[in-house]
Amino acid sequence: MATTVSTAYAKANLTRLLKDASQGKTILIARYNKPMAALVPVSGSERRPPKFGTGKGRIRILDPHWADPMTDEEVEAMMEGRY
Repeated sequence: MATTVSTAYAKANLTRLLKDASQGKTILIARYNKPMAALVPVSGSERRPPKFGTGKGRIRILDPHWADPMTDEEVEAMMEGRY
């Protein structure tokens, strides 16, 4: 069964109507009680979850020691504005 809404309601609540359509509901948009358009779910529009390991080899780390803790000298230089 389709839900019928006015054009003004559709304009004000488009995101809610799109969410309902993505969940399998059909929404008819009517002007002066005459259906003008329909929001229907599209098959295959669901987003697939990402797979682990598909980005292997795409990331290049320039400095392998980027996460190492700072030395006392580096901390002092940074606090003094020399780093």
